[in-house]
Amino acid sequence: MSESYKVISDNRQARFQYEILEVFEAGLALTGTEVKSIRAGKVNLRDGFAQIRNEEAFLLNVHVSPHTNAGQFFNHDPRRTRKLLMHRQEIRKLIGKTEQKGLTLVPLKLYLQRGWIKVTIGLARGKKLHDKRESIKKRQDKRDMERALKRGAE
Repeated sequence: MSESYKVISDNRQARFQYEILEVFEAGLALTGTEVKSIRAGKVNLRDGFAQIRNEEAFLLNVHVSPHTNAGQFFNHDPRRTRKLLMHRQEIRKLIGKTEQKGLTLVPLKLYLQRGWIKVTIGLARGKKLHDKRESIKKRQDKRDMERALKRGAE
């Protein structure tokens, strides 16, 4: 991703709950009202996950709010299943890896790149409680060190 892009939504909770092993980029098959809502930033990736069915990848449980100016008839279902646009060899690679015990696909980031809405999918393993505590401790130690350095510089 050497080109510039605008982050629309970031799933920070996923990085805390999962250990990210590998990252993939995918496009999304969307309707018009979904594109308008996503560009407005009305999307939530927190509960989302990806699944592979019949050698096709799908993004499930991602909430895209209905567009405000569209009528009820033209609007979309907020939690509908959306198809991920990926190369076939990437999907085959993911099939092999997700069949391993404990691995799942989670959306990490939704962004706009050259007018296209893209999603970053992470191949992840769930963290145990002690791993989460360790992450919190490392983050707190890092903050304390930065504060100490900042005080020392003044």
